[in-house]
Amino acid sequence: QVQLVESGGGLVQPGGSLRLSCAASGRAFSSYTMAWFRQAPGKEREFVAAISWSGANKNFADSVKGRFTISRDNAKNTVYLQMNSLKPEDTAVYYCAAKTGWADVGLGYDYWGQGTQVTVSS
Repeated sequence: QVQLVESGGGLVQPGGSLRLSCAASGRAFSSYTMAWFRQAPGKEREFVAAISWSGANKNFADSVKGRFTISRDNAKNTVYLQMNSLKPEDTAVYYCAAKTGWADVGLGYDYWGQGTQVTVSS
């Protein structure tokens, strides 16, 4: 069992930056693929980024490539999402998720956090 708690959301102006954190508790964090998803009002939840257990593999949605980076610190049981050049369309609730295995990185996550709100507005 893994418990995930996101933090770092808030209000930011277009072009600004935020760093989200996801702290995990429970067993074997370092063995999990970790990912970020987001859900905007009236829209379905969508994949944002994922990182393999070692950090060697990363995957990003086309909409955030070149602007967002994902990293993890297995010693701290934490995964991060650095978001730069933020746009109003990035406004959403951002969720952290965990699963075993790297295949189909946009699907099949077993554990989810409660989400953190990111609002990009002037």
